[in-house]
Amino acid sequence: MNYLGDKLRTLRESQGLLLRQAAAFVEVDTAFLSKVERGEKKASKEQVIKLSEFLKAQENDLLILWLADRINDVVEKDTNATQALKLVLKNLKAS
Repeated sequence: MNYLGDKLRTLRESQGLLLRQAAAFVEVDTAFLSKVERGEKKASKEQVIKLSEFLKAQENDLLILWLADRINDVVEKDTNATQALKLVLKNLKAS
């Protein structure tokens, strides 16, 4: 899954912004940001925060997508993933 990359591309294109403009603002090369949008590379949390500023997007919304991608990367092929996620959700609700 590529929750964050898809959203970044949609936001950027809907505002008529070029990939190189976004990359320059975040201080990364255009190739790297292109790979982030395609789900081939992962942005850091700090880069996501800068992108939210550049794209005038809710920082929290993008960080949720960033975290969802990270979680998905860890659990996507693990047969115990569903059970582990249920346990984590149960503990989060209890706290």
